[in-house]
Amino acid sequence: MAHNSDGNEKQVHYVGDSRVKAKKEKLYPKDYSEFPGKTEAFFPNFLLKEWMVAVVVMVGFMALVMAHEPPLGELADPTNTSFLPVPDWYFLFLYELLKFEWASGPFVVIGTVVVPGVMFGALMLVPWLDRSKERRPFKRPVTTGLMMLSLISIVILTWAAEDEHQKQLASLPRGADENTEIVAVEDPGFEIYKNNACVNCHGQELEGLQGPSLRGIGDGYTEDELFDIIDHGKGTMPAGMFQGTEEEKKVLVDWLLKQTTGEEKKEGQSDH
Repeated sequence: MAHNSDGNEKQVHYVGDSRVKAKKEKLYPKDYSEFPGKTEAFFPNFLLKEWMVAVVVMVGFMALVMAHEPPLGELADPTNTSFLPVPDWYFLFLYELLKFEWASGPFVVIGTVVVPGVMFGALMLVPWLDRSKERRPFKRPVTTGLMMLSLISIVILTWAAEDEHQKQLASLPRGADENTEIVAVEDPGFEIYKNNACVNCHGQELEGLQGPSLRGIGDGYTEDELFDIIDHGKGTMPAGMFQGTEEEKKVLVDWLLKQTTGEEKKEGQSDH
């Protein structure tokens, strides 16, 4: 720093000195405080802009929805016990959440109201809960951590729900084979079958109605496996459907084992 004759200070500039570091621009976004007077209020200015963008996106989305015919399934049938209801993909994480003991049954309010309410409520309150001027994610560990935790949880729950649904679909038995005939129609086991709840789902001719076909079932199951299915259920079939005695159950199983296609039974085969 130097002084001239009138006493005023005069700035001295050093040129070409390698010891003086050149001033470089920051490589990260500037802090909000570096834009004085150029910010805007979240409500209503910023929020109004976001709503306008949301409206444009919604209009485009609805145009696509109306342009493509939705893939409809079968007609609604309350007696169809083989139907597996599944929500749309964006609600699969909540669908999976309700399968946990602490979020279902007597605690279903936690899974349907409390948890979603906390999640979406926190999302709406973010502008007021996080008032940090920092824009870099690693400088806002709490907010960034919560967001990453939410995203990871939604992805994992969605994947778990879809994976379980695909396994349930794979476990459903195949439909009836029209070319396979009923064996031993005069057998007492056939009468026991028709006089029980089995006929409501599997049909009078074992053709399969709401449940799978039983034609050729003797090729796919052993005696012990049939007893286990009758006692404990399988897939969408609940336990305790058979209301007869143990002797009648044994006669029914023996008759079901006779329902074969005449082909050699494959070892370890467990579906029909």
